Amino acid sequence: MSLKKNKIKVGAVGIGHLGSYHLQKYHLIEKCEIAGVADTFLERAQKAAREYGCPAFSDYRELIGKIDAASIAVPTGEHFKVAADFLAAGIDVLIEKPICATVAEADRLIALAEKNKLILQVGFVERFNPAVMALEKVVTRPLFIEVHRLHPFFERGTDVDVVLDLMIHDLDIILKLVNAEIRSVEAVGIPVLSDKIDITNARISFAGGCIANITASRISAKTMQKIRIFSPEGYHSVDYRKREIISLSKKTGENGKPQIVQNNIEVVSHDPLEEEIRSFVSAVINRSQPLVSGQDGRRALDLAVQIVQKINAAEVLQQ
Repeated sequence: MSLKKNKIKVGAVGIGHLGSYHLQKYHLIEKCEIAGVADTFLERAQKAAREYGCPAFSDYRELIGKIDAASIAVPTGEHFKVAADFLAAGIDVLIEKPICATVAEADRLIALAEKNKLILQVGFVERFNPAVMALEKVVTRPLFIEVHRLHPFFERGTDVDVVLDLMIHDLDIILKLVNAEIRSVEAVGIPVLSDKIDITNARISFAGGCIANITASRISAKTMQKIRIFSPEGYHSVDYRKREIISLSKKTGENGKPQIVQNNIEVVSHDPLEEEIRSFVSAVINRSQPLVSGQDGRRALDLAVQIVQKINAAEVLQQ
């Protein structure tokens, strides 16, 4: 992008649920101009084009030459093809999670972005959750992590299993917080309402002793999105939905006996998706490393693939 330009020309590919929200956030940023949208359902693209005063296309390649940066919110199986075409054309990319369908595809995208000196950011919106951002400031050495991400069933997202659809958010956060080599992965899971895994539990052991126990379901009667972390400095619980954190620690009371106290952790309220988009725009303008890089996306995908492989292997043994 030329520094002489007043605004970054942005585009979006896939104007469904997430793509529409991306456009809303770009529209709020003064430094951005929505220069085009694309969707295989042209009517959906045209509706967004009327709202934002830009051209609409059914073929995303028509955006090449018209934009500096793009959000990609297409089905996972299309991530690599769309992102690779844009990166090859010199366009910075924000790609929704998971980065790609396979680790090999992720490696090729990362290499292409590095070769062309382009921004490749992955859309892990929970990284920008204000409670998670507060959590990262207080956790020093996690010893045990427990996660529940439970959702009612929706057809949207069932192009992939629940590990890539939901659990991968938590895998990304756990990998960021623990920052240690994975020693072992155990997992069970079954399909219920789709032909892919709809509910799963994974147990991950890390070098250094940390254990993470993660449950993800998209067939729950209610929604729950919580992560709990036990570490030497205390216990921390984040409610992703409420964007709240409870932090407890031990201290010596006036009588010399230990007691549990609640820490006052500041949570700065903001819209996580808007923060994600603003972070991407900042990386584009400043040519800086994005907060959630392609390598981050690759690590989370690699762990997700290991979990699915463990589930599939268990199914084979049971047959």
